[in-house]
Amino acid sequence: MFNAQIEIQLIAIMVSLACALPGVFLVLRRMAMMSDAISHSILLGIVLAFFLTRDISSPFLVLAATLTGVLTVSLVELINKTRLVKEDAAIGLVFPALFSIGVILISRYAGNIHLDTDAVLLGELAFAPFDRFVIFGQDIGPKAFYVMLGIFIINLVFILVFFKELKLATFDAALAAAFGFSPGLIHYGLMSLVSITAVGAFDAVGSILVVALMIGPPMTAYLLTDRLSWMLVLSGFLGMLSAILGYWLAHFLDVSIAGSMATMVGIIFLVVFLVAPQNGLIAIARRKSRQKIDFAIEMLLVHLLNHEGLPEAERECRVNHLPEHFHWEQSLIDKVVTQAEGKNYIDREKDFLILTESGQKLAERSIIR
Repeated sequence: MFNAQIEIQLIAIMVSLACALPGVFLVLRRMAMMSDAISHSILLGIVLAFFLTRDISSPFLVLAATLTGVLTVSLVELINKTRLVKEDAAIGLVFPALFSIGVILISRYAGNIHLDTDAVLLGELAFAPFDRFVIFGQDIGPKAFYVMLGIFIINLVFILVFFKELKLATFDAALAAAFGFSPGLIHYGLMSLVSITAVGAFDAVGSILVVALMIGPPMTAYLLTDRLSWMLVLSGFLGMLSAILGYWLAHFLDVSIAGSMATMVGIIFLVVFLVAPQNGLIAIARRKSRQKIDFAIEMLLVHLLNHEGLPEAERECRVNHLPEHFHWEQSLIDKVVTQAEGKNYIDREKDFLILTESGQKLAERSIIR
């Protein structure tokens, strides 16, 4: 591999790690679209700061973009508190307005500088290694890597220091307030982290990949674990995996790097969505099928118990009578009878079904429930 290839992948890995940490809490708070809102609306802050400084590399652009992200959150909260509009609708109202103002200003007044809508949306990781970080005349690598490394450290330290408060405020804001924590302060602290992360990743990877890496890996991890600590670790790992696989997909297909990484995020999520051990579609379908059979077995046992020892038992307790009584398909009857017999709930004498002791106990428990 060329050095540029290694640097591009290192930048992408650092972006994925920095985005995954605050993204976990956005997913758990059901505020996934807030990352989309912030990553788009910060464009307005960048444009306004450029008009004031006339310097595309000015640190005031970062500050203005971060403040615009916080402004977006505040406006969404303000509209949501009126109770006239729900949070998702408030997000849909605020960020398109702010983003479109930024696009209009770029198109009208900044058409001849390096601020274009394509770069804003998609970014271009391939160009990131050309912007070098030089200290005392020594080139120590791409600037984007160190920016994202710094943001990752800030995010990590914030989460480690305020882990208990974040966890409590995320799952039960009322209880956090009762314990003396300020859910509002924690909320705006987290949103500030999201804004800073979005601003840092904005130049290199564009807004689309920021959203993909901030929401995709945490949502995938959410399907794999119920523990917050593991969810944070898995989110970072899945983000790195998406970044590396996405880069090589772009390399072999000669397509957009950011687009390929976002695509890989979606593919990994889809795979996990299907095959996750507990929460995947296949596992859920199997669980529902087992529950259906277990319920049918209990119904059969209760039926046999209700007719046990009665004159009509000769007819009611025969397999060939079950379709008439339960209106089940023959395939389901065969499966239920076979599994009930295998679990030692019934004995079968030719076509006649007899409850065993364990089957009788289960039937009695079912009636009591």
